[in-house]
Amino acid sequence: MSQRLVQVVAALSALLVAGFHGLPLLMLIGASVSFVCSMADLRADEKPLNTQVVPFGEAGKFKMLYDARQRPQSVFINGQVYIVYNGDATPTNNQKGRARPMMIRYDPLGRVFSKPQRLGAAASDHHFSPIIWADSRNYLHVLYGCHRTPGTHLISEQPVRSDTLDVSWRKGPEIAPSMSYPTVFRISGGRELIYYRTEGHTSSWTYRISEDHGLTWVGPEMDVVDLDRRGRLDWSSYQTKLPSKDGKVLHVVYMDYDDSKNDPDPKRFFNPLYNQEVSNEWKYNLSYLTIDLQKHAVRNAIGELLITPIDIDYSKRKCQIWDTQWRGAGVPPAICVDLQGDPGFLHVLSGDDLKTHRYFYVRPENGVWVKTPICESSHQWNSGHLSCDQHGQLHAYVVVGETYLEGGYMDRHGGGRVEEWVSRDNGETWRKRRQVSPQEQKFAGWRFNNVQPVLRPDGTEVEGMLLFYGWQDELKPDAKAFLLHE
Repeated sequence: MSQRLVQVVAALSALLVAGFHGLPLLMLIGASVSFVCSMADLRADEKPLNTQVVPFGEAGKFKMLYDARQRPQSVFINGQVYIVYNGDATPTNNQKGRARPMMIRYDPLGRVFSKPQRLGAAASDHHFSPIIWADSRNYLHVLYGCHRTPGTHLISEQPVRSDTLDVSWRKGPEIAPSMSYPTVFRISGGRELIYYRTEGHTSSWTYRISEDHGLTWVGPEMDVVDLDRRGRLDWSSYQTKLPSKDGKVLHVVYMDYDDSKNDPDPKRFFNPLYNQEVSNEWKYNLSYLTIDLQKHAVRNAIGELLITPIDIDYSKRKCQIWDTQWRGAGVPPAICVDLQGDPGFLHVLSGDDLKTHRYFYVRPENGVWVKTPICESSHQWNSGHLSCDQHGQLHAYVVVGETYLEGGYMDRHGGGRVEEWVSRDNGETWRKRRQVSPQEQKFAGWRFNNVQPVLRPDGTEVEGMLLFYGWQDELKPDAKAFLLHE
């Protein structure tokens, strides 16, 4: 019997004894309910008794597990977790390394990993990192090699079952002629949706939907966002997205930035807040829209129907929810949907200078977008995760550190400790609950990044499981992936 259960039984027994000594029955019941509810709150807030952070995967390169722009990289189906990542890397002269798309299976009951499986050839482009999902017939799908390319789409030869030990693959159909940062979701009607950037930095963002388990994909008549389409050359965006609980609406949040590479004006990247020139690493502001996945209607935060594709000026007028006043980020926010169906964003943003940062929780309240600081961070590319549990408690998994990371290839997009911060008052206040990244001596000095959930085929999160990756050497492609299993 667990310690919590012993406490509950003992307390209820005491209440029953008190009831026999004259306490009114309604008071007894009320006290019992109050105690049980408080225990439920504790269950949502206490550190689990059997928590493991298990490393897996060898020779991972930069973005071995990807940031919030490209997901998912795991699926929990029929009692097994299938995870894909960039690994088995070999060094190269340019420090990037050449890595392969890999898959590994995890048995939660035995807490053991299978041997990893190679899914394709090695490549140096970190954008080629694989994603994985399962269709409604329990066939696995993997997509990798996407960066202004169609990538490679694989489908399992058979649906996976609880006793499936090995997965064989066949080539799936091409989804689109060119994609970057693909993210796949199960949406209403058992359909699959893929949201992606169509070409390079300054190209548009759009989506396609499959109603036949990934055999054919159809998109809207017009792309959703194309910031530089009306003469504002080189304007770009980074985007993250998440469906509503019923899979009928897609929430999209994005940052805008100037991505000019050929303008002769040396002051084009001048940042007036910091009084210095900066690079295109810095993305600004937050904009938000929703997509009706039945009617393909795009609306802003107040429900106005928008004309697509959305350009930069139209975006600022209609979609912008936060003018960050030249404070910048690298990675776009993580998204969650609360119990009322409202979106919330976990966003890292620069502070007094370009080497100090802070996480914010951004959400709508009575028609106003509220931004609540959570904790300090150490880099504009620290990619965390945000979730809302069944009790309505918010969990922010953040990447923090004492110093700003600069230097080698593996450090260029941040990294630090992974911590969990929680809020029990809808994001008004936050407190640190624990450190999530491993604390053993053998991982002293390691940096960790790109926290993401383990997902079921329908997109719901598996509570008590998280993925992230870590590395020690700033130059070598020798990272490891980690699974938190509570």
